[in-house]
Amino acid sequence: MRRALQLAALGRGRTSPNPMVGAVVVRDGVEVGCGYHRAAGQPHAEVEALQAAGLQARGATLYVNLEPCPHHGRTPPCTEAILAAGVRRVVVAMGDPDPQVCGRGLARLREAGVEVASGVLEAEARHLNQAYVKHRTEHLPWVTCKWAMSADGRIATRSGASRWITGTQARQFAHLLRDQHDAVIVGSGTALRDDPALTCRIPGGRDPLRVVVDSTLRLPPHARLLREGTSPVVVATTPRADAQRVDRLTRAGAEVWVCEPEGGRVSLRDLLRRLAERGVLSVLVEGGGALHASLLEAGLADRVVALVAPVLIGGVDSPGPVSGQGVADLVSALRLENVTVRRLGEDVCVEGDVRGRLRVEA
Repeated sequence: MRRALQLAALGRGRTSPNPMVGAVVVRDGVEVGCGYHRAAGQPHAEVEALQAAGLQARGATLYVNLEPCPHHGRTPPCTEAILAAGVRRVVVAMGDPDPQVCGRGLARLREAGVEVASGVLEAEARHLNQAYVKHRTEHLPWVTCKWAMSADGRIATRSGASRWITGTQARQFAHLLRDQHDAVIVGSGTALRDDPALTCRIPGGRDPLRVVVDSTLRLPPHARLLREGTSPVVVATTPRADAQRVDRLTRAGAEVWVCEPEGGRVSLRDLLRRLAERGVLSVLVEGGGALHASLLEAGLADRVVALVAPVLIGGVDSPGPVSGQGVADLVSALRLENVTVRRLGEDVCVEGDVRGRLRVEA
């Protein structure tokens, strides 16, 4: 099963809206075939593994990290491929939360006489596909808030300069995150101040869907992200946006989404729901501080990635990664869980899961 999970992870950033799945065929204690789901529309992991095993799949055991699908989608049902190959036993890490599957795949195999075992390395399997699980159960994408900051908690100088706070390795890691997420989101302030392309600049990488939250459509049609990159650009706004600005951005190539308003601004929950409907499983949020604060206060953020550089900026007017009102006391502070820390050159990467929301007093 660990081998199946390792194979599944090879599809990271390429399989949405499908999950990451790996499969291994074992006969008499020896691996005779393996495979993984490479991209939506391509063969599922079980089919790849069974094809690699050929006739040796008959009477063998199939290990797969997610329940095989029993329905026709862009590809035929994996359960039928398993039965046709003559597999004797199937070992599954976790059930599939998708309503089209959700126990039906395992039931189909059992009804046909296949021995089924489930729950092997289930925690690891759920962690691997946490974005998929959230998408299928909550109809929202997995949200990671990422920022680069100085050791004293600033993301820019008082004049707005932020290039570059972190070093080369940390910036390469940031581009890897873009490659692994389906969409990247910034606020209009960040888009105007930094004029980013929001592209992935690592060999073999791909540009995520690029999204700007812009309640009044301040983004100019000559913005860099509308001139560079290969992926679509979505500008999320509200009904109060000027119609002429909508037209200019549309003609410049942007998709303008008029989202539900919340307090005069774009409802982030509505935006995330729309992204989920588009098949986006994971979102990387790259600021600014107001956008991070809004997501954390609304309980919409799932993970934080903080890249910390050994540099001091200082200044009361220098912005931080999370703005908003802030908490009144440390008891109300939001604490991260499952925290990991690693070195990236001279910088430090701190990652952790968000549980709950950042609670501020009205």
